[in-house]
Amino acid sequence: MKRIWLLFSQSVTVLVAAYFVVATLQPDWLGRGTTRSGAGIALLEAPATSSAQPEPGSLSSAARKAAPAVVSINTSKEVRHPRSNDPWFQFFFGDQGSQSQTGLGSGVIISPDGYILTNNHVVEGADEIEVTLTDSRRARATVIGTDPDTDLAILKVELDKLPVIVLGNSDQVAVGDRVLAIGNPFGVGQTVTSGIISALGRSQLGINTFENFIQTDAAINPGNSGGALVDVNGNLLGINTAIYSRSGGSMGIGFAIPVSTARLVLDGIVKDGQVTRGWIGVEPNELSPELAETFAVKATEGVIITGVLQDGPAAQAGLRPGDVIVRVDGKAVTNVSELLTAVAALKPGTATPFAVQRGDAMVDLKVTPGIRPRPQRAVKR
Repeated sequence: MKRIWLLFSQSVTVLVAAYFVVATLQPDWLGRGTTRSGAGIALLEAPATSSAQPEPGSLSSAARKAAPAVVSINTSKEVRHPRSNDPWFQFFFGDQGSQSQTGLGSGVIISPDGYILTNNHVVEGADEIEVTLTDSRRARATVIGTDPDTDLAILKVELDKLPVIVLGNSDQVAVGDRVLAIGNPFGVGQTVTSGIISALGRSQLGINTFENFIQTDAAINPGNSGGALVDVNGNLLGINTAIYSRSGGSMGIGFAIPVSTARLVLDGIVKDGQVTRGWIGVEPNELSPELAETFAVKATEGVIITGVLQDGPAAQAGLRPGDVIVRVDGKAVTNVSELLTAVAALKPGTATPFAVQRGDAMVDLKVTPGIRPRPQRAVKR
């Protein structure tokens, strides 16, 4: 009896070992997952999984939540040759007439009332703006207002049952957080790309007057401008605006305007028709050893003032050329961009403390900012 049991156990062990080897090296011999195609070809298929449960690490739920609120924007404008009214030009080339110039971008629906955030450069100068939703609905959009200083624009469409994106908190994001960029690159249709937040507070890029960009390596291409940068929960973090590229395509360096900035622009435009920003009337410059020596100032950080507008808010508060602004309302400023942003955020008419280094002494001033003048734009004739 003992011999029989020993023989049986050895046989089972050999069979199990053989099964394991075959299942590992030649699973098709066992016929597992094998199906027959319409032509009778043996094929292997993965087991069916529930579509309700996304794969581990998948960002599909965030994409499903945010994507319906991201729209495609098509613009058109009539363009005439600059010399089309010149008689000699008409004599040699005839009446060229006008040509239609089209543009492409993206936008984000941020309110059930039909308000859409996009970039100013997407709709600037457009005669007609058409918005296309992911459910294929189309509508003409009107421009409620624009803010060239931040390159943002507010559009509105008259449609009901609009999908609306959820606004996130761009002030709480961190470098390394995963994000999605959603838009309509090159007009191929809505596209979702993923990446991380590469840097925060990017400025001095020469793109906008006021810069505080979120940098991401999520692929952003032409046509993505005005689209959404969202977090892993599908909440809006920023409006995709620009890329650094030598080829015109994505090189892994994209920039988005934080949603905190977009909300200020939205409220200002809808409420007052424009964004009201603080202004103190100074000419700021980056602090350099040469300027510090010229004005005999001992500061090593801050923004040096090389000019003060006569009777402007800064002059009335006692600010002088050669002063170095170190803090505005308790917040440190280290470059011109930070100073512009800090002053623009001040409420006009409300006295604000400025910490200034004058020579080798610190001086505290109370500056009452005025309203930042709107830039003068050339008139087309």
